[in-house]
Amino acid sequence: MAYPSDLGTFEFDLGVKTLERWLLKPDKKMNVAIAMPRERAQDERRVALSPAGVQILVEQGVRVIVETGAGTFCNFSDADYSGAGAIIASCPDELYRQANVIVKVSPPQQEELAMFMPGQMLISALHLGTVNRQMIKTLIEKNITALGFEFIETRDGELPIVRTLSEIAGSLAIQTAAKYLETGYGGSGILLGGIAGVPPAHVTIIGAGTVGLFAAQDALGLGAQVTVIDKEINRLRRFEAFFNRHLVTAIANEHYIAQLARISDVMIGALSPRQKLGKPLVSEQVVKTMKPGSVIIDVSIDQGACFATSRHTTHTNPIYVKHGVTHYCVPNIPSAVAKTASFALTNTLLPFLQKLTAHETIPDILWKSHSLRQGTYLYKGYVTKKILAELTDFPYREIDMLLATA
Repeated sequence: MAYPSDLGTFEFDLGVKTLERWLLKPDKKMNVAIAMPRERAQDERRVALSPAGVQILVEQGVRVIVETGAGTFCNFSDADYSGAGAIIASCPDELYRQANVIVKVSPPQQEELAMFMPGQMLISALHLGTVNRQMIKTLIEKNITALGFEFIETRDGELPIVRTLSEIAGSLAIQTAAKYLETGYGGSGILLGGIAGVPPAHVTIIGAGTVGLFAAQDALGLGAQVTVIDKEINRLRRFEAFFNRHLVTAIANEHYIAQLARISDVMIGALSPRQKLGKPLVSEQVVKTMKPGSVIIDVSIDQGACFATSRHTTHTNPIYVKHGVTHYCVPNIPSAVAKTASFALTNTLLPFLQKLTAHETIPDILWKSHSLRQGTYLYKGYVTKKILAELTDFPYREIDMLLATA
């Protein structure tokens, strides 16, 4: 017997009756329209979705609108996106009006806030270290449900989007350090890996997380001497086991930090985004003891500086020298390799976007998806992350409580 294919989802119910019967449960899913605007933050060259990612969403019934020129820096053309099934919008106002979900890389800029429509969902990075109170206020007033890359978490405690971008940042930190050690850039003129008869540079990595792991891996691959410091002894044990004791580890206290600063050619701040920095781990007095021409790479700058002498820089003007030490403190380091970073971001973000199509309403989506619920920092006019509420002084409510009373 043939059954009609457009009646929705069937469930088989045996109940207390002796006869079997079919229960008809129609599919009710939210009509998702995702907008990807062109990034307007300074030196932000990445996009949240590659054309391949757009095609996957379109094939699953999602309407995707892409602003013209959004993928220029990644060498993704408008034709690439339209060929993948996206609608190309020439006007950003038009793009925002057509969507109920806004997906982007950097937090919204001032000129973008006015374009948001009440009740939309925003998925982007937040950058706690540079959070804008006015942005949060506007999003609250417009009843925006906002999710941050930094908070989207799987049930095993992994931060998949942060991890992906951290892998890139860790590798780039070593490439960048090697460049700025060169004489032509004002560095000490040391080859990171050295050669036979000439010792290599000494690299100290503060933080035994994902950034630290990939930075250590690349530094050791080039032949550098590597020391990793962290406050958690178990993290250091894992590093020693992973690298078969080819690097040195130490607890991150003032004594070891001061000692290592004097001998390091490169110091990399690679703290986890989960770590709230009350104050920088490395004081200005300690930075003053570093060798002339040495290099600091503060990867943690977007969450709060690891070094007291750190201040935000950009890809256009990435460095400055203080106390004879070259400082590189660019918040969006992966943007330097925009195409690779955009592919990686698409791969990690796509499964979460696909979850949006499985439920009827935003409360249903958040209630049934642990990852998206954990990623939410604004909902129903409240800040739902305590750390953000402390930074902005807006009312805080737990997301679970808000959903339970919806």
